[in-house]
Order: sequence, then C-alpha cells, then structure tokens
Amino acid sequence: QEPAVESGGGSVQAGGSLRLSCELPEYTYRGNCVGWFRQVPGKEREGVAAIYTGGGKTYYADSVKGRFTIAQDNDKNSVYLQMNSLKHEDTAMYYCGAERRGACYALEPVDFGYWGQGTQVTVSS
Repeated sequence: QEPAVESGGGSVQAGGSLRLSCELPEYTYRGNCVGWFRQVPGKEREGVAAIYTGGGKTYYADSVKGRFTIAQDNDKNSVYLQMNSLKHEDTAMYYCGAERRGACYALEPVDFGYWGQGTQVTVSS
C-alpha cells in the first residue's frame, strides 16, 4: 500500500491561510474517498474534510465549515485543502488518507488508510 504524500504545512498567524497538498498513487486516488485528518499530541485523530474523487462531493467537519475548502486535481492525482481564517485551535499535524471501501461514509479515521507522514500546521494567536 503506497502511502499518500502530504505537503504545504507551516506556521502562520491567526487569520492567515495555508494550502495543503496530498498526492496519491493513481489506483488509490481514482473513484475513492480521500480525506484530511488532524491530530494533536494526546488526542485522537479527527476528520476535517473529505472528497469523493469519482464525483466531487465534499464533506466537512462542523469546526471548519466556511473556512476550509477541499478540492481535487485529476491530472495530478491530488487533493488539496485550502485553509482560510485559521485559528489557534487548528494547530495540529495534518494527515491525508484514502477510504478502504471506496465511497465516503463518515470522517472516521478507522475507515481510512494509505496514511502519509503528515504535515505540521501551527497557528499562532
């Protein structure tokens, strides 16, 4: 199982923006649910957003609705997370993963695999 490759994290002040990128092998990317998750030390990994690459339908956690946008690029087998109006509480390691069953059912980490190494997002208040 070739993992995802995440990039784009960094440090930003509250109110700023970052764009995360996730590249997957074509056989994992096509017609699958690809999601972004985040985790802080001592807490469980939580779902942030997901997109079904077969049709473009998107899903968001309530905490990021209206601030984050997930998008896909079929030419690059990639999924992006545009994060605007960042808050201190968005600080976390962000991971990209793909659903094991293909479709988007729920933003539950247990249903996803192909995890990358993660990219750190730090928002200073």
